[in-house]
Amino acid sequence: MSQVQTRQMGRLTAAGVLDNLDDALGMLSRLKALHFIDYTGSEDGFSLGTPSGKADQIGRDLNKVRAAVSQIEVAEPTEMTSATSVRKSLDGELPEKVDSLLSHMSRIDEIDTVVTSKSEEEATLSAISPLGVDVELLTGYSSLTSFVGTVNDVNAAKAAAANGIFINGGDVIAVFVKNEDASETSSALQNAGFAAIQLPDGEGDADARINQLAGERVELLNERESLNSDVESWSLENGEELLCGLELLERDHDLKTSPVKVAVTDHAFVIDGWVEMDRAHDVKLVLANTCIVVDVEPFVIEAGGGHHDDDHHHEPVSPPIAFQPRKSSKPMELITDAVGRPGYGRLDPTFFMFFTYPLFFGLMLGDMAYGLVTMGLGAFLLRTAGTNAGLELGGKFLLLIGSATLLFGYIYAEFAGWEIFAHEGSNPAQSLQFLYPEVDSHGHVFEVALGYNISLAFPFHRVSSNLMDLIILTLYMGWLHVMLGLVMGFRDVLLIGNGHGGIGLVAAFFEKGTWMLLLIGGLLFTHAYIGSHAEFLNIGVALIGVSTVLLMWTLYRYHGLDLPIAIMMGPIEALGMMPTVISYVRLFAVGVVGVKIAETGNHMFYDNITMDEPFMAVILFIGWFVVQAFAWVLGVFSPNIHAARLHMVEWMKQYYDSSGKPFSPFGGTSRFVEGE
Repeated sequence: MSQVQTRQMGRLTAAGVLDNLDDALGMLSRLKALHFIDYTGSEDGFSLGTPSGKADQIGRDLNKVRAAVSQIEVAEPTEMTSATSVRKSLDGELPEKVDSLLSHMSRIDEIDTVVTSKSEEEATLSAISPLGVDVELLTGYSSLTSFVGTVNDVNAAKAAAANGIFINGGDVIAVFVKNEDASETSSALQNAGFAAIQLPDGEGDADARINQLAGERVELLNERESLNSDVESWSLENGEELLCGLELLERDHDLKTSPVKVAVTDHAFVIDGWVEMDRAHDVKLVLANTCIVVDVEPFVIEAGGGHHDDDHHHEPVSPPIAFQPRKSSKPMELITDAVGRPGYGRLDPTFFMFFTYPLFFGLMLGDMAYGLVTMGLGAFLLRTAGTNAGLELGGKFLLLIGSATLLFGYIYAEFAGWEIFAHEGSNPAQSLQFLYPEVDSHGHVFEVALGYNISLAFPFHRVSSNLMDLIILTLYMGWLHVMLGLVMGFRDVLLIGNGHGGIGLVAAFFEKGTWMLLLIGGLLFTHAYIGSHAEFLNIGVALIGVSTVLLMWTLYRYHGLDLPIAIMMGPIEALGMMPTVISYVRLFAVGVVGVKIAETGNHMFYDNITMDEPFMAVILFIGWFVVQAFAWVLGVFSPNIHAARLHMVEWMKQYYDSSGKPFSPFGGTSRFVEGE
């Protein structure tokens, strides 16, 4: 199927004898082709299946391994491990190793609690030590009430203890009075700013107890350090084995508990789910020996945005979304998934973004040096990704946008913020002029005016002679990008529907064609108003007027607004298209700001470097390098944010339906352990 659509799905219904359920589920788990539709228990005569006998034990083992993984830092395996060797480990020494690790971690937590308690007690004893009174003598009297704590006014506290015993320890005081005088003394001490100290248990001299606690704390900390060292060694020796064991246990647990997704009777079972149609034959072949009935029915979208709902499926459901197999454009799935997968049957934006996203990013960053650095980072991630699919996609994504940055850096003739064909002065990047054919006095190999205010040149000096040309080009690009979104939306409404019950040519025209007419009218009017194409004025005004009236009808007919409100909202909605297109000017602005940051660093630091002062030269070089690093980091993040916004907001709002749910095959994805 085309790369611009997601994979065709079919509804699987498989039934067989209950004794064969475990075998059928085991085969499906290994095949990784079925997206379960969990049985809800709503059908008469059917009930939920029960987990297999070993599910409880596997669940307990899984919880232990998860607990171990959550408490240590483990490096992911760099290559896949065979399931046979992992099972041998799970049946061998790994459970005992996990128990040992968890015992160590439990003891570390216990030590942390005890050390905290002893530190608090030590702090309290240090506070009361200046009183010079044994700990047990500070409280516990039957006829006396004691007050031990700090005060703001020592003299006032001493006066409060006139009928008792007062001990001054500097920052801390102790007062002993008869029980009948306790209330009056307490009030007087409160006026002196008294704050009680919670006295520790124990007896004897406070200083001696402090020394004892310090010794105990040191012993505990030494034990903790030894345990941490053992845990670190354990992680290095067994970390990869632990992660592989976790993955296999999760597979086993999903398999053993999967019967709860299935409808069963006393003697039969029914499996319900989605499969990719290009794998339907494999699924039928695998289930032939364990199921009496295996049927895969291609999903048919009902006109108007609904779905096919036959006698076997009572609840309206839509298939999960599976991307087409991809290589070069696969990193862009990260952007699509960030928004949400497209509704079934609608156009997948991933393939389109493979071209437009790097184009926008390269337009903004557009520097040969930064492109090389970005590609280098991407290559580093790829080399270190190992079995981490996310890291691998991130590396490929950086290679993609880095390549676009390098290409546009060559087109702009820019390197690290310098112009290779500088209009004044000299710079190190001028040594790269050999990469270009002979240029004229303006630093151009060629320069051509295409009409309609469009001028192209190579090299394209975006911060000097071609600045206005870049602004105009970004507006044209915005117009084309928005128009592409509307064309895609036109196709979706024409074939799938608009979600309001409308489908076909008429609905597509009012939903998307109206906006397309508005865009065309706005373009013609702009050319007539600010350019020398007066012949476009009347046509542009007419198209804007007609499309605005059509938009009023669209709001009334297809969006359910009352007619007076639709008439009022039509012109407001039409005006909203103008800032959508103008928003693409950020393609020029963000890039120029980044260039100016790098250029400023070049002038402030690099241009002042001289070997006459070696120390100052080193300082200036470091300053220049820091500015360049900042410009690159900002250049990677900021253009990504703006490129993502232009796609997710300005473009996708013209057509995109993000209601799709990801296809999640039963059996999971093999990250560290090979399939069985």
